[in-house]
Amino acid sequence: MAKKKGGVTRWWWVRHAPVTTDDGKVYGQQDIDCDCSEEVAFARLAAWLPADPVLVTSQLRRTHQTADGIRKAGLALPEAMVEPDFAEQHFGEWQGQPRNEIFAKLGARHGFWLAPAHTAPDGGESFADLAVRTAGAIARLTAEHQGRDIVAVAHGGTIRAAVGHALGLDPERALAVVVDNLSLTRLDHIDGKGQGDGWRIALVNRISRDGEDPPKFA
Repeated sequence: MAKKKGGVTRWWWVRHAPVTTDDGKVYGQQDIDCDCSEEVAFARLAAWLPADPVLVTSQLRRTHQTADGIRKAGLALPEAMVEPDFAEQHFGEWQGQPRNEIFAKLGARHGFWLAPAHTAPDGGESFADLAVRTAGAIARLTAEHQGRDIVAVAHGGTIRAAVGHALGLDPERALAVVVDNLSLTRLDHIDGKGQGDGWRIALVNRISRDGEDPPKFA
């Protein structure tokens, strides 16, 4: 596929559809289904996302189900590249336990996440660990698909980490980024002499509304 002019690689991040079967438990990297019944939301995403993108998902089926929902809504997405480094945070021994019990063990509820960014449960990883692997995969895929549109259907933690990477945020500060289910976040990597070199933030956590036209970008 031809690269776009200007050395701009556009990342279109979509958080998967809502999980409704967790029963208040931590699921992290547990492979559970999401609810893809919001046909209007999928139709809006299909209208907003670009044609002929590279498609990347994690290995977890809720990202595959969400990509399938976008296809059914009318956007011809290619076969997905599965990127395990875009999986949600692995919460180790906390996975499958009620969230309230985890908050009680920690002594307090984190304002924006399950636990502080540098806290890792036994057998799992911290959000800071997730941020490192996400940044590495972004750098690799940006180099491999320079100048393309990349649609990445991923997870709340992954997308927070991507925004934090683009803005150079400390992981704890990156946790303050809100990422709703079926929201769109657009991050552009600009590579070229005389054009700047780095990240441009186009959209964060955008949910399209009825009758709203897709935004026009430079």
